[in-house]
Amino acid sequence: MALQINPSILSADFSRLADEAKAVEGADWLHVDVMDNHFVPNLTLGVPVVESLGKATDTPLDCHLMIDDPDRWAPQYIEAGAGSVTFHVEAAAAPVRLAREIRAKGARASMALKPATPIEPYEDLLPELDMLLVMTVEPGFGGQAFLDIMLPKIRRTRQLIDKHGLQMWLQVDGGVSAATIERCAEAGADVFVAGSAVYGADDPAKAVEALRRLAEKASGTPGT
Repeated sequence: MALQINPSILSADFSRLADEAKAVEGADWLHVDVMDNHFVPNLTLGVPVVESLGKATDTPLDCHLMIDDPDRWAPQYIEAGAGSVTFHVEAAAAPVRLAREIRAKGARASMALKPATPIEPYEDLLPELDMLLVMTVEPGFGGQAFLDIMLPKIRRTRQLIDKHGLQMWLQVDGGVSAATIERCAEAGADVFVAGSAVYGADDPAKAVEALRRLAEKASGTPGT
C-alpha cells in the first residue's frame, strides 16, 4: 500500500483550526489527539471539536483516544465523524469487543501501545484491527523527542502482521520528522503521524510531501 502521512492537529494553532486543517488537505488523514487529563496528564479537545473539524475539511479524521474508558466514549467519536478511531489497549476493558463495535459503526478500528507495552501478548487480537499504533514517545504531549528504542518493536510488529498475512496498517506517532521518518519506514511502519514537523514548517503542505518522499525512499515504496 502507499505510505500515509497524518498531520497532528495537536501542533496546529487552536485559534484557527479550520484553516490549519485546510492547510494540509494533501495529507491522507488528519490526526486528532484526544486527551482527558486522566489517562495522560494533559487535556485537549473532544467530541464537539471533532464534529466541527469534520465539517471544515474533506480530509478524513484519525482520532487517537488517549482517554480512560474508551469502551464508553469511542462510539461518540465515530458519530462525530471520525473515520478511524484508535484506543489504548492499556485503557480498554474489552479491546476485542471495542474493536468490533468500532468496525460495526463504520470506522476503522485501531489499537495503540504505549512505549513500555509489548506487542506479543496481543498477537491474537491483530485480526480484529485495521491499524496498530506503536507510540514512539510517551503519550500526552506534543513535541517530544523520538525514542529510538521503539524501532525493534516496530520491526517485531511488522513481522507479526506479515506472519498472519494481514492487510492492516502500522502507524507510528511521536517525534516523527525528516530526521526520523526514514528509520520508521525501514522498520516497517507505513502510516506516520507528524505534528511539529508539519505545522512548525513555513509551508505545512510542502512538509507533508517532503516527509512522504523520505518515507517512500526508505521503504522502497514507489510514489503514487
